[in-house]
Amino acid sequence: MTVTRVVPRQPAAAPPTGSPPRATGHRRDIEGLRAVAVLLVVLYHAGVPLLGGGFVGVDVFFVISGYLITGLLAREVTGSGRLSVAGFYARRFLRLLPAAVLVTAATVVAAAHWLPPLRTPQIAGDGLFATLYSVNYRLAATGADYLNAETAPSPLQHFWSLAVEEQFYLVWPLLLLAAWAAGRRRGVAIALGVVVAGSFAVSLWQTGANPTWAYFGLHTRAWELGAGALVAVLAPRFPRRFASALSAAGLAAIALAAVLLNARTPFPGYAAALPVAGAVAVLAGGITAPSGLLREPVLQAVGRLSYSWYLWHWPFLVIGPAALGVPATLPVKLALAAASLVAASLTYALVENPIRRLPALRRRPWPTLAAGLAVTVLAAAGYLAATRVEAEPATAYRAPVLTAWAPDRLAEGVRTPAVPANLTPPLRTAGKDLPRLYPDGCSSELTDDTVRKPCAYGDVASSETVVLYGDSHAAHWFPALEVIARDRNWRLVVVTKNACSAAATRIFQVKLNRPFNECMTWRRKAWSAIADLRPSRVFMASAAAGGTVVDGSGVPLTDPTWTDRAWLAGWAETTDRLSSSGARLFLLEDTPYQSSQPLECLSLHPKNPHACVVAADVALLSPDRRRAIALKLRAKGVTVIDPTPWFCTAKACPVIVGNVLVFRDPSHMTATWSRLLAPQLAPRLD
Repeated sequence: MTVTRVVPRQPAAAPPTGSPPRATGHRRDIEGLRAVAVLLVVLYHAGVPLLGGGFVGVDVFFVISGYLITGLLAREVTGSGRLSVAGFYARRFLRLLPAAVLVTAATVVAAAHWLPPLRTPQIAGDGLFATLYSVNYRLAATGADYLNAETAPSPLQHFWSLAVEEQFYLVWPLLLLAAWAAGRRRGVAIALGVVVAGSFAVSLWQTGANPTWAYFGLHTRAWELGAGALVAVLAPRFPRRFASALSAAGLAAIALAAVLLNARTPFPGYAAALPVAGAVAVLAGGITAPSGLLREPVLQAVGRLSYSWYLWHWPFLVIGPAALGVPATLPVKLALAAASLVAASLTYALVENPIRRLPALRRRPWPTLAAGLAVTVLAAAGYLAATRVEAEPATAYRAPVLTAWAPDRLAEGVRTPAVPANLTPPLRTAGKDLPRLYPDGCSSELTDDTVRKPCAYGDVASSETVVLYGDSHAAHWFPALEVIARDRNWRLVVVTKNACSAAATRIFQVKLNRPFNECMTWRRKAWSAIADLRPSRVFMASAAAGGTVVDGSGVPLTDPTWTDRAWLAGWAETTDRLSSSGARLFLLEDTPYQSSQPLECLSLHPKNPHACVVAADVALLSPDRRRAIALKLRAKGVTVIDPTPWFCTAKACPVIVGNVLVFRDPSHMTATWSRLLAPQLAPRLD
């Protein structure tokens, strides 16, 4: 769904774009089912309560699309014994391309005008991949990267569903022809059965193992299109009374899924079977007894506009609040959704229908294909050029070069008059200003429970070993510790895992959408590995926002008191385990947090960076728990280091100090700033 979870699940799939089967006439119930699906998606994205599973519209759309397109292909093969592949793709171009090109171009232009300038190249890149029907894999790759976890959703993410459909239809006509030649209708049904069973099995596996790829991938979604295709091929005809009950049960299943499922539901996996089965039931029952409810005039009108409405609604919801300068409240989002329906009506009347009905294009597939490819290439070239647009704020201010940290420089940073032209690192590359342990592969990924070895730095031949242990909030101290390790001839070994707190607390991992079992396994291995190293010192650090705590059965704990107790117990257990190594233990308390995306904020306010400065009294998360953990660990002999004075004055925490950028995202400091803190950290490690 320019797709939104505890992390927002992404937007749902685009409505199917095939035409209704001619042999049975225009099926108004399918038009109504399209309306139900798009309403679920739009209202879900608008944040309407009680529709936590509105994203199931994606599954309904895929089933309808598989049914309609396969019906058309099957009738062509059955009637003539052959299939015009060129004609098929020409029809897809006519149906999809005009509105998609318009919405994509308008979205990129609007984003460049109203969203932070720093996002323009990234959104233009999304436009490029959307135009080439491959944005689903771009989203899967970036979404699976933990270091991109806090990136704002793209206004073009919803094009992932079109990509899935077009990838399916790139191969399905050829597979259908081969299956027909091998066994006519029976051969097609067998081929579809294999596709559905295989893809469903992969979906079950990947939903647990790699949920981001499972959500966006063709390999895990093909079974949904295939399920609709099976209905078209088998064309079951049930007795009218049974068919009517089947349609009603299908609608009930879709409604039930929309209400019962939510962002924490592992998806697609088993959960997708409910809305898919519901859509299949409506389609199959409607062959004999179409639902009267779905033929209501209002649903017919919405169904006709479903494709254009889907294309427009997500850009309106993402860009609209910024364009209006208002918070994205429920009333605002509902108003924007309604406005996007108006845009959809105009697009349908002025773009979709006129172009689709051009006689010259409808009769001759090759000119249509040539025109479609030309438009695609031109659009792609334009977006490619836009990805190279300079996004750095243009200011004449040059800040004094910061060579060493000092308290007075922090105060000056709060009053920085503009984003410096000599900012280090520059905003456009700041997200890549990472500790070098990441490119070295020395931090375990989310689904990796192994301790990476060898990951030694500093004086690797030294007889004295020290260890950096924890999650990414430990890793961002690596540049400072590496400087210290070289100065003191330490062998610095890195034992870190993304999102896995040093505390022995079981948590729910949002990106995996399940309890973080790999973290528990990795911790046990990490403790053993650290004991084997016989280090003189272990430096522990982790994010204060370490995740939602779950109990032994994987159920999230919602009581704050129990949550605090779980974190205290987790830190105590880790301390006890690591103390057995004989090492001195240090806790680097968490760094301050920013209240927004600092890079985007600075690009939006290049002449007023103070707008991006967070107040010191809100910069530290869970301050009471933080104090309790520090008190408990000090009682166990741990040296606790509070780095807050290195980031904040008594009143504020600047994003820029001198010419140096402090934060690369809301919670991680840049590697450049970390290195500058080495002289402050070093005396605390004696």
